[in-house]
Amino acid sequence: MTILVAYVPRPEGQAALDKGLEIAKRRQERLLVVNASPGGRQEDPAMADVQDVERVEQLLANSGLNAEFKLFVRGKSAVEEIEALVESQKVTLLILGLRKRTAVGKLILGSVAQDILLSVACPVLAVKAS
Repeated sequence: MTILVAYVPRPEGQAALDKGLEIAKRRQERLLVVNASPGGRQEDPAMADVQDVERVEQLLANSGLNAEFKLFVRGKSAVEEIEALVESQKVTLLILGLRKRTAVGKLILGSVAQDILLSVACPVLAVKAS
């Protein structure tokens, strides 16, 4: 059984990671932390840089959990990557971080979190950054 954290290098991603660590310890379940982007020429602010990857990997190593960090940049959207992992990894809980957005921002930009919430076949916990 696996708890999956959809991670982004922003406060909402850290909130999701913190909650994932807490719940995985309590349940004694495997923790899989994923940062995903389709990639391409343009810089993606949702992608973790080398320093952030090292920081997250160190947190996981120090947690005492069966935990892993995966970084995917292989042409698929974050939603597609998360959906595939939920299906293949026996995910018992998906944890997402949310940020506050205006109504216009939601309308124009859409929402990866919303797309994930509506498409995965497992329980989802949405957490806000403090």
